[in-house]
Amino acid sequence: MMTAIDHTTTDDGAGQSPGLWRYLRALARDPVTLLAVVFLIVLAISALGAELVAPHDPTRLSLAMRNKPPLSPGLLEGVTHYLGTDELGRDLLSRLIFGGRVSIAVGLIGALFAGVFGTTLGLIAGYYRGRTDDAVMRAVDAMAALPTLLIALFFLFVVGAGFWNLVIVLAFVRWRVFARLTRGMVLSLREQPYVLAAKAIGASDTRIIFRHVLPNILSPLMVLFTLEVAVLILAEAALSFLGFGIQPPDSSWGLMIARGREYLTSAWWLVTLPGLAIFLTTLGLNLVAAWARAITDPVQRWRWLA
Repeated sequence: MMTAIDHTTTDDGAGQSPGLWRYLRALARDPVTLLAVVFLIVLAISALGAELVAPHDPTRLSLAMRNKPPLSPGLLEGVTHYLGTDELGRDLLSRLIFGGRVSIAVGLIGALFAGVFGTTLGLIAGYYRGRTDDAVMRAVDAMAALPTLLIALFFLFVVGAGFWNLVIVLAFVRWRVFARLTRGMVLSLREQPYVLAAKAIGASDTRIIFRHVLPNILSPLMVLFTLEVAVLILAEAALSFLGFGIQPPDSSWGLMIARGREYLTSAWWLVTLPGLAIFLTTLGLNLVAAWARAITDPVQRWRWLA
C-alpha cells in the first residue's frame, strides 16, 4: 500500500532526502533569517530562564529611581539599570524579560489551542463533506465577518481579563484560520490514489485521516502556526493596552506600553523599548515562517538545498 508521502516530492532534486545538516547549511546562507532565528532562540532562553537572566526583581519598587534613563546607576554601588526604570522605579530590562515570557506564552498557547481545534474541525469538514462541511464553513464565515479584536473585547468584558481568559478568547477568535486552511488541503487530498487505496482495503476513517492525510498538511500548518503566534502577540499587546489583557502586578509588553504612554514625552524608553521588542519578535517570526514555507515547498526546496 502506498504511504501518505508517496505523492509528495521529498528529495532535493537529486533523488536524495535532505538531512538536517543541509537545512542548517541552507539557513546559514540566509543571514537575515539566521539572525532572526538567533534572536528568537535568545528570546526563548531569556523567557524560560527569566529568574536567572533578569538582573533585578521586576516587582521591586523604588520611588527615588522613577523614570531613570538607560544606563542609570542604581542606589547601591555597582548596580546599573541598563535600560532605565519605569514610573515606579522598577528595572525596565527585568520587566521586559518577564513581560516577554507572558506575551510569548499567550501567543504560543493561544495558537496551539486554536490550531488543535481548528485543524480538527477542518479535517472533519474536508474529509466527510456534506452537512458537516456546511456547518463548519458557515461558522468560519460568520467568524470572519466580525472584527477579531471587537469579538475579543466583548468576551473579555463579559468574562473578565486575565491570562487564561485572554488565551481562550484569542484561540476562539483565531481557530477559523486553521480550519479554513486545513479544510482546503484535505479536499485536495481526499481523492488521491493512496487515500482511495486505503479505503478500498478497509482502513478506518480515523486511520486514513491521521495516517495518510494529516502528515501531508503538517508543513503548511506549522508555517501558519508560526505566523499565528506573531498575530496573537500583537493581539495581546493591543488588548493589554486597552486594559482587557494582562493585569498588574503581572507584566507584558502591551501592558508596559499602556502604563508608559503617560510619560511618552519625558520618558520615551518606557514605550519605545517594549514596542521595539514586539516589533522584533513579530518580524523574526514572520521571517522564519517565510523561510520555512520556502524550504518545505517541493518546488522551491531545491533552490535552497542545491
